[in-house]
Amino acid sequence: MADSRRLDVPRGSARGLGSYLRLDPDAVGRFAEGIARFLGTGRFLAVQTVIVIVWIVLNVFAVRLQWDPYPFILLNLAFSTQAAYAAPLILLAQNRQADRDRVQAEEDRARAAQTRADTEYLARELAALRVAIGELATRDFIRSELNRLGEETQEEAERRERKARKKREASTRDASA
Repeated sequence: MADSRRLDVPRGSARGLGSYLRLDPDAVGRFAEGIARFLGTGRFLAVQTVIVIVWIVLNVFAVRLQWDPYPFILLNLAFSTQAAYAAPLILLAQNRQADRDRVQAEEDRARAAQTRADTEYLARELAALRVAIGELATRDFIRSELNRLGEETQEEAERRERKARKKREASTRDASA
């Protein structure tokens, strides 16, 4: 018995049922979702109700066509078979939906974390800009500096004008002498 479970020895050619039934899980899941969607519609309920009413009417009133007399055992068997297949298909569809919801929730958490990190980064950058702006010259400071420079320029212009006047006076004195 220990030799048959060795992993370094290839298995024989005996094949199990699983090797013959290779089903694509996504295809089975899509099929199950399609059935679950159809079973959950009003159309299905209406069609099923019409079939049941016709079944009962034919088996009660059509004496020659009574294939399923009053206890309607064949109808009960059909409902049991439908329920036996519908319940697992609906559960499979719900499991696939739960998996999609879980993936979506993980993506939402990752997106929220990225958004939070971006927001914190922008808040830090905004705080740094506010500090930098606090160190910059304000409008009032620039005005006072421009006024001071304007005053100096006027003083320089007055000095230049005085020098030019002195030169003119000196040249007029020289010319008159």
